[in-house]
Amino acid sequence: MPNEIIPYIEMCLREGVSLQRGMNFQIGKNHSVILMSVRQGSPYEDRYEDDGSTIIYEGHDVPRSRQYPDPKSLDQPEFTPANNLTENGKFHFSAQSYKNSNSDPERVRVYEKIKQGIWSYNGIFHLVDSWLEKCNGRKVFKFKLIAVEGEENFDIPTQKHAKHRRIIPTQVKLQVWKRDGGKCTKCGADKDLHFDHIIPFSKGGSSDTVDNIQLLCGRHNLQKHNKIE
Repeated sequence: MPNEIIPYIEMCLREGVSLQRGMNFQIGKNHSVILMSVRQGSPYEDRYEDDGSTIIYEGHDVPRSRQYPDPKSLDQPEFTPANNLTENGKFHFSAQSYKNSNSDPERVRVYEKIKQGIWSYNGIFHLVDSWLEKCNGRKVFKFKLIAVEGEENFDIPTQKHAKHRRIIPTQVKLQVWKRDGGKCTKCGADKDLHFDHIIPFSKGGSSDTVDNIQLLCGRHNLQKHNKIE
């Protein structure tokens, strides 16, 4: 469920792999996974656009090694030394295939690190575009992903024209987490938490204001659903 707060180990258990990389192409049943962050000091320049419905995700550098002590001085790689596609290359190939009408958009689960030890599941996105751009004298990959509704069931084919949705901004999540003390506002539980819209977005509630977002445990979030309290 989007807006779920999830520990890192549970993310790995859900995906069935150790998520050591930020980019993970087709690791699951008909989906890929990316880990992102827009926190100050993050290693990559990820950002939101279009009022939170779009992510511009930066590709990843070569791994730091004795041979490459400063990955930030090198172009981001599309191919490995053995001439296989890197994760950048796989996502780029998929995005261009969709853009050229040769395939459906890749479904991507997005997890966002909002604070040390705190991850938020941002839901399903469609990978719709990619490009290379100059940044500080080198070439970096950029990937465009659109937040969509109704794509969590991987047994159902990808919907090219799925309804777009907005996500709760990172700063709002951080403020709500601090205000609510990392606990459900109904029962005080500190596990299985979700960021909940007090007035549901479907009924005109905002995702952009702290006053309309609260922390609820899974039980109370399920009970509330789309009701206005």
